[in-house]
Amino acid sequence: METRPNANKRGLCAPAYFSIAYFLFPALAVTAPALLAAQAAGQKPAAASAQQPAAQPPGAPRNPAFFPLNQIRPGMTGTAWTIFQGSTPEPMQVEILGVLRGARGPGQDLILAKLHGAKPEFTGVVDGMSGSPVYIDGKLVGALSYRIGQFTKEPIAGITPIAQMIEVRDLSAAELAVGPPASADARSEDTERVGDNASPSPLSDGKMIFRPMETPLVLSGFRPEAIRFWQQQTAGTALETVAAGGASGSSGSSSAPGKSPEAPVPPSLQPGSSVSMLLVRGDVEVAATCTITYIDPRQLLACGHPVLGAGPVSLPMTTTDVITTVASPLDAFKIINTGVTIGAFTQDRESAIHGVFGARAQMIPMHISMDVPTGDAPTGQRRLNVEILDLPSLTPIAMQVVLLNALTQTNEGSEALSYHLTGSIELSGYPSMPLDLWAPAASGLPASMQTVILAGQQFTRLYSNGARQGVIRQIDLHIQAVPRPMQVTLERAHFVSGNIAHAGDTVEVEATLRPWQEPERNVRIAFRLPARLAAGNLRLLISDGATLDRTLLQPRPNAPPADLATVLAEARDQHPADRIYVSVLAPEAQGQLGGNTLTSLPLSMANALEPLRNTQNASLNGESAELAAEAPAGGVLTGFQVLNIHIEPGGGLN
Repeated sequence: METRPNANKRGLCAPAYFSIAYFLFPALAVTAPALLAAQAAGQKPAAASAQQPAAQPPGAPRNPAFFPLNQIRPGMTGTAWTIFQGSTPEPMQVEILGVLRGARGPGQDLILAKLHGAKPEFTGVVDGMSGSPVYIDGKLVGALSYRIGQFTKEPIAGITPIAQMIEVRDLSAAELAVGPPASADARSEDTERVGDNASPSPLSDGKMIFRPMETPLVLSGFRPEAIRFWQQQTAGTALETVAAGGASGSSGSSSAPGKSPEAPVPPSLQPGSSVSMLLVRGDVEVAATCTITYIDPRQLLACGHPVLGAGPVSLPMTTTDVITTVASPLDAFKIINTGVTIGAFTQDRESAIHGVFGARAQMIPMHISMDVPTGDAPTGQRRLNVEILDLPSLTPIAMQVVLLNALTQTNEGSEALSYHLTGSIELSGYPSMPLDLWAPAASGLPASMQTVILAGQQFTRLYSNGARQGVIRQIDLHIQAVPRPMQVTLERAHFVSGNIAHAGDTVEVEATLRPWQEPERNVRIAFRLPARLAAGNLRLLISDGATLDRTLLQPRPNAPPADLATVLAEARDQHPADRIYVSVLAPEAQGQLGGNTLTSLPLSMANALEPLRNTQNASLNGESAELAAEAPAGGVLTGFQVLNIHIEPGGGLN
């Protein structure tokens, strides 16, 4: 049965009445939900009095039938439910304007509607309102999900039809690769298309830009620097970052994936309630919030559009309390606190996100401990324990933003701090990847950002490697903050014992190091020449760790990406940046295979490696680098020197 505006004159006047009353007579605004609910039901609203307060509005239908899309007509009115404040959904009137065929893509229609009522007319279409269920005659039509442009004068929204959302509910593991059909009960009612209501696709008109309502993304416990970093890395996505908001503390982190406490589903959870998807949880939190469209004892559907567009996901699902709704001509949004974990989201699709009650999300535990100094003495450790999402498009970003927040959240932080990061990344089925990174202050880029970039590069090489099959089990990081610049430059080097020696002799070199804005100092290093060396000229490399690594594992610009075993081997063989190294460059073949360096190769083995030189894991060169000695550099060393020494016959093995 259709409900048209001319059948109820009071329904047409109500929006203007409540808009004026909301501003001039705040007390009257309290009765707006009840009056709107009565209008939606076609009843005459009862007069409110001081002696008899208005009755509480009924909630949204719990087990509604679905309203067929082919029966939608312009002028129909219905009711949408959403939360403006607190945890109880409120009704608002919806006037159907028409159906836009293919507005969301081929076969993906959009119902166009105008919202009426004091609150929606004041706030406009609100970020976080997406998913708000819309009913006509008690039947579920779909979810408010799209907005038109910006600075529009009327609250006009797009509704994702429920039949397209039910497709997401009915996805099964066997159907993921090909895409499932809609459920029979929803699709059978929508087999006919009525051309009278068809409108041109708004994508063809530059003045009409349909886009999903942004999903408010609340970063709780994050510093402004970390929030800006997140915004830069996620620019262009549908995630609208809102700094305001918080966490209840009941969705805390745990020591292993999927072990977070689960709470029973609150009886108050219903269509129109807000729900949050956690991307990071624990001591800090990143939460994306929208509204429940459909719910049954086992599962729910929300949003009416994708949040991340990731397809299958495993992310914590929590209850949500709306602190307030902020009105803005540019971008109205909800400020929220997340609540208890009640399950996990399993699908993030074009028409909806799908959550299962009681399911456990697969997250990556991340533990950070940090020594923060005052003067030259540490004051103790700061600790940060979180879990981050396991999703290729966002996991490296989440890892870096959590690390940046840990580096900038202390009062002791300053531009004069240098950072030394150690730790490991544990991977199922493989040895852990060690981390040993230095980020000195006063080197152009802030040391905190250097640390984030270097750690992010190492993590991404492992996480995004095409050969990885096991999950990342844990990220453990320890950060030492040093209250001074740590750059040290290798100025020069020379022999102390002379540049003529025999194989097997002990030789001593002296290196002159210049710390940042400090006097030069000399470091003497004694080492023994290999006894196998033949007579003739020999080169010695005095260098920092990065130069030695490039000498042992020479870069190949056109090589394909390294496999996982190679990445792990290279990480284990990296030399710390705070030491000075002396290496013998012998005139012998050196090979690289699978991230491992093979020095002083016999001719037969070198010939065997020659055909593999063009593969991704092998290389061969005619000079072999062999580490002879090392010493502390007192900071992050840069630079190298090459010294020539003459080996006289008669020593060593001769």
